[in-house]
Amino acid sequence: MEELDVITPPAADAKADEGGASAKGGFASGGKKGVVRARKKKAVRTVPIGRVYVQATYNNTIITLTDPHGNVLGWSSSGKMGFTGPKKATPYAASITVKDVCDKLKDVGLREVAVFVKGIGAGREGAIRALNANGLTVTTIKDVTPIPHNGCRPPGARRI
Repeated sequence: MEELDVITPPAADAKADEGGASAKGGFASGGKKGVVRARKKKAVRTVPIGRVYVQATYNNTIITLTDPHGNVLGWSSSGKMGFTGPKKATPYAASITVKDVCDKLKDVGLREVAVFVKGIGAGREGAIRALNANGLTVTTIKDVTPIPHNGCRPPGARRI
């Protein structure tokens, strides 16, 4: 009779051996230490319509730019831009933050945005004005600040 070659599946730690260090701590035969593989460049998506979420608090202003499905394209905050203390919540800091986000996303091709504003900080209006100044057409502005319908339970009466 004819003999058949038996093919065995690769070991569970074969992937670790391919890249260099094995599970036992040594290096696999032929593997080199410190080899860096070139990464593929991400394909740049073209998103003509998007959403901008502005979270304006008393302490900071955070701008998030997403596609219509809610996938984040880019973000920035006043604190990230180098503002500290009470300067983070100013309209000027919000406009600089919007400029930073728009500069990051020049290659995406964003033209129209719907703005969702949350919070009561001073950067609300400044952020919307800066969006318009940076070449984006603001189609809608919606305030999504949470409002309590009845609020928390008040504390009990003080007993002396």
